[in-house]
Order: sequence, then C-alpha cells, then structure tokens
Amino acid sequence: MSGIVQEYIVDYIRGLIGEDTGVLKDLEDYATKEHVPIVQKEVASFLKFMVTIQKPKKILELGTAIGYSSILMNIASNGNSIITTIERERDMIDIAEKNIQNYGFEKKIKILEGDCLEILPKLEEKYDLIFMDAGKGHYNDFFPYCLKLLEYNGIIIADNVLFRGMVASDELVQKRKITIVKRMRTYLDMLCNNNELVTSVIPIGDGIAITTRRNTDE
Repeated sequence: MSGIVQEYIVDYIRGLIGEDTGVLKDLEDYATKEHVPIVQKEVASFLKFMVTIQKPKKILELGTAIGYSSILMNIASNGNSIITTIERERDMIDIAEKNIQNYGFEKKIKILEGDCLEILPKLEEKYDLIFMDAGKGHYNDFFPYCLKLLEYNGIIIADNVLFRGMVASDELVQKRKITIVKRMRTYLDMLCNNNELVTSVIPIGDGIAITTRRNTDE
C-alpha cells in the first residue's frame, strides 16, 4: 500500500477492478515473486482507461522495468499503439525483451537502452501519450523534453507524484527522502502554476498527475 489513502478504500477499489488474466496476470505474478515494482493495480486500471479514451497511436514511456505497463497499454489500445520505452538497467531490459518477444509484442514495443536524460534530447517523433515512471527525482528535468515531444492534444501521465504521502505532509517525510520530496513538490508546483497547462493530481496508487495543454480559446 502507498499510504496516501485509507487502506479500506484501496482494498475496495482493487476489489472492483478484479483480476487480470493471461499475459498481464503472468507478469503481475512474476513481479510479486521477484519483488519487482510495477504500477499499482488501480494505476494500471487508470492507464487502461486513458488509453481507451485517448486512443494514442504513439506512446512514450519512461521506465520499462519488466515491460508490464508497456504491454498493458498496447493491449488497452487493441494493438493500435506503437510504444517506445526507455530503460537504463540492463537486467530489466533483458527481462522486458524476453516478455515482449514471448508474448508477441515485438512489433509494437521498442526499448531504448540508456538514461532518460541522455535519450530524450535525441528523440524527434511526437507522441500522443507520455507515461513518466522513472527517476522520480528527475521529473522536473524530464518534463521540458516530454512537453516538446508531446502532440498538441496529447497527455502526460506521471506516476508516484505523492510519494507515499510525503509530498503532501512534512510529518511523513523521511530524512533520506527529502531531496526526492522537494523535487516532486517543485514538479507539481511547476505544472499547476503554468497557465499554458491543465493538470489534475489524483490520489490513487502512489499519486498520479495528468497534464495536457490548455485550450487556446480559454
């Protein structure tokens, strides 16, 4: 549990979502067994929802891990999304590549190996949806590149923005996490005080922030 909402609410929401089957269930089981962090169940459900209504043709993901969220988003798009995902950890890439190939997603999901801050400046394509789930302390650095790569009506979804509730309450902040907390607060302040953007912060999972450009006629 992330600790940002009451546990009974989290349990209830997860009960409503139900269990995944097939490849997603296989990957969830692997992540649980091997203690690999993947998006929480309610965040996974939210990603499915956003992909379903947004219908993105091109998705950029920051943070591949074992490939769970990339595969989830491609399934949610009925295979209509091409996903580029960035990962710096070689051991994670090896696992993700194996999963992508074993389950037949190699034509839909491409992994770029390296640090996000090294790769983002080199990208030229535009993306309909960008999912940030890597390097929580660097969201401020990632964002300008992501906004530049975002289609005009695209959306950016950032995970873990409330970081175990610490971002919202000084009483919860652990000393060794102060830097991440400060940077995440700066990230949210930057988004919410930018008149060219519209951002909503939602307390599910570990907190997510959804950002898009403001309509020009407002």
